[in-house]
Amino acid sequence: MQSKKTIMSIYQKHGKIPHKRHIVFRQPNGELYHEELFGTEGFSSTSSLVYHLNPPTMVKEIGKAHLARPEVGIDENLKALSFMGYDVEPSDDYLESRKVFFFNDDMQIGMACPTTSMEHYFFKNADSDEMLFIHKGSGRCKTMYGTVDFEYGDYVIIPRGVVYKLEFDTADNKILFIESHSPIRTPKRYRNEFGQLLEHSPFCERDFKLPYNFETHNERGDFKIMIKKRGMMYPYTYDTHPFDLVGWDGYVYPYAFSIFNFEPITGRIHMPPPIHQQFEGRNFVICSFVPRLYDYHPDAIPAPYHHSNIDAEEILYYVDGDFMSRNNIKAGQFTLHPAGVPHGPHPGAIERSIGKKETKELAVMIDPFNPLKITKEALKYEVKDYYKSWMSKPELAK
Repeated sequence: MQSKKTIMSIYQKHGKIPHKRHIVFRQPNGELYHEELFGTEGFSSTSSLVYHLNPPTMVKEIGKAHLARPEVGIDENLKALSFMGYDVEPSDDYLESRKVFFFNDDMQIGMACPTTSMEHYFFKNADSDEMLFIHKGSGRCKTMYGTVDFEYGDYVIIPRGVVYKLEFDTADNKILFIESHSPIRTPKRYRNEFGQLLEHSPFCERDFKLPYNFETHNERGDFKIMIKKRGMMYPYTYDTHPFDLVGWDGYVYPYAFSIFNFEPITGRIHMPPPIHQQFEGRNFVICSFVPRLYDYHPDAIPAPYHHSNIDAEEILYYVDGDFMSRNNIKAGQFTLHPAGVPHGPHPGAIERSIGKKETKELAVMIDPFNPLKITKEALKYEVKDYYKSWMSKPELAK
């Protein structure tokens, strides 16, 4: 039986570790290294063993916590909506730049537009795995496991509880982020019982950007870590640098994956959305729409058919190219098609797709299986009357 707990099958080992788990492992001065088991879902899921120079428990001060929960703008929604994510005001501070647009009990989805690197603090999301989709900008995600580089088109996956710091090469950064209250995994149907990606998977282990440049920071001082837990933000000050590892091994660590390494699955007639699936979590999936050849049946209609979202919300985040099923869509725009009512191509899209050979579209689709609440922040960027856009005159020419 295939394991439901498998997340990634790529074992990693960096630095110095003892030859057995949970045994004496001493520093050159005779003191013990401090072993920490880092895992999620109790002791039943994947984990890593990390070895610190100092105990990871040396807290000097805890500041006043503040609320970090989004404010509800629309609690119950049955209307197609659209929002301009690129209109979010940039902010110097990374955490302040993160604006939640949608949320439910499983996840939060939003936009971040930071302009500077995280110079004065680290961040730990103790509530959620994070997915950062880099729409614009480049840089590095620094963690105790090493460095993960990122650039345009990268998904950066940061497991919950991982302390990280983002360094940007650029001032104009646009990031779609997802906070998942469950582990973000690759689809089960693409993995065998050992967790290895199968031959029919649209990506493989070679495509992942794994941590590199492992460094040990033997530093004492005042190291501020902002910790998010249960919708609150806690400022912790530690006595030692959080990246004081001498070694680690295991299966839990941050990594990145480029949307450009997703190999699309195509067919003679229109294929259903699950062929685009990239990741999954509890009660949601994430899909990558990438440049691909269209359906090659002589009478194929490349545009998607109308479909009813009875059990799932559908969010599309538009990245680049000409998205053939929508009219007047811009980069950084969100569309939300709620569960319970049908939606489909915009007027003229079906007809103008006939005979086309390929698409250059690039988009991220998020399908939550529980209804989403829309935040007050999102409503600042709403495209008014989007739900009426199917009433417009068909655009047959492009």
